[in-house]
This record gives sequence, structure tokens and C-alpha cells, in this order.
Amino acid sequence: MRTGLAFAGFGMALCCVGVAGLAAWNLQTVRQATGPIRETADGFLNEVTLGDSDRAYERLCADARSRWSAIGFTSWVRTPPMVTDYEITDVSVATSGGRPHGTVTVKLTRDGGRSEERRLPVVREDGDWRVCGDPF
Repeated sequence: MRTGLAFAGFGMALCCVGVAGLAAWNLQTVRQATGPIRETADGFLNEVTLGDSDRAYERLCADARSRWSAIGFTSWVRTPPMVTDYEITDVSVATSGGRPHGTVTVKLTRDGGRSEERRLPVVREDGDWRVCGDPF
């Protein structure tokens, strides 16, 4: 009986260590992703604000580029009221299937001073972070 309880206790301790290790690995993955996700969104929004739609388009994920041609994206970015300034207010990172993805919350200021809050989804694609979805 004692031997059975000892093995059960050992097995339970081993499971707890495994779960704690997995949680620590997941937390480390998420923390390492926050900086690059913010940098990707910041670069994208800076290019949009400066009117450099060609470089901003290159930061879009393949799914977004399949829905927007470069010309269509440029027209969309340059349609009034255009973005004149932005402020990143939050970066959240999660994992799905062991792969990190993020959402950047940003306050956009447009021509005329009107501001609005938007969320930019950011995904890992071919080793780089890319803005995905319709950011405006």
C-alpha cells in the first residue's frame, strides 16, 4: 500500500512539474513576442501616417495581401479622412496551437482631429511579424 501511494505521489509531483514547465515556456514565448509585435505595428502605422503605402503594404500578411492589391491598399490608405497620427495604447499576446499572435490596440487620429480606437491583429508568418486583417 505504501509503495503504491509513493508511486502515486511521485507521479502527481512529476505532472505538476511538467505543467509548471509548460506554463513557464508559454509565458516566455508570449513575453518575447510583445516587443516585435509592437515594432511591427509601429512601423506599419508610421508608414501609413507618412503616406508610404508601398512599404506599409509589404508589412501585411499574405491573407490581407490576397484581399487587397497594392493599388487598392494605397487608395484605401489615401482616402480621406487620412491617418495623421497614432498612439499605441496596448499590446496583447496570446498563443493558439503553440503559436503566438498579437493584437495591438491603437488610437488613430485622422484629418480634422477626429480620433478612434482600432485593433491591429499581428501574426507570425515566414519568420516575420505581419499586420493581418483590415487595420482600418
